[in-house]
Amino acid sequence: MGSILTLDLKGLFSAVVLGILLFVLGGTEGPLFLLSMLFFLIASAGVTVVKYSRKRAMNVHERSRGWKNVWANGAIPLFLALLYFIAEVHGGINGADIIVAYMASVAAITADKFSSELGVLDKKTYMLIGLKPVRAGISGGISIIGLAAGLCAAVLVALIFSFGLSFSLAAIAVVIISGFIGDVVDSLFGYFEEKGIGNKFTSNVACAASAAIIALFVYGAVFGTYLI
Repeated sequence: MGSILTLDLKGLFSAVVLGILLFVLGGTEGPLFLLSMLFFLIASAGVTVVKYSRKRAMNVHERSRGWKNVWANGAIPLFLALLYFIAEVHGGINGADIIVAYMASVAAITADKFSSELGVLDKKTYMLIGLKPVRAGISGGISIIGLAAGLCAAVLVALIFSFGLSFSLAAIAVVIISGFIGDVVDSLFGYFEEKGIGNKFTSNVACAASAAIIALFVYGAVFGTYLI
């Protein structure tokens, strides 16, 4: 199982570096940026151990994760933290938009993890494209339990951190919807993984990136506060 957070040594070191960068670049929101990523790691470890013996017997259990996993999930949040740093130092970029996009990206990777770890416990799994029945754990597969778990994860992230960020109901809704869509996008890219296009790391990046992009434009449309 590796460390308590299912990370190997390189993965743990990468997580520490990522956390420091998020804290520093986040400026006034640095603590919340860091805490949201810690929540992702801890929550991920929590759902990983759910029915672990059963997952192991099915050969769909999570093995120790390395630095590639950390950066695949953390690359987009880190990029958004950098944008927020630029906004605070130089201006010209709306910080509120970036914060909403950041939380949406975290909601998406958390939703993806919940979907992956809990969805395999569903007795029925279907390929996202075509809805053909497939074995549990296959890339691109979806299930009722997996989708429900992903939505719950997005809701958790949005609600827990909305208090510290003073999010409006609209902003919370944007984070939830964007995070859930990002989870579905991950499955879409997983479908192409099975076709030999991309891998789980590109799917993780696409998951976070799609949620952030959707949140940026939807939140901007609601409040009229686009990036530039």
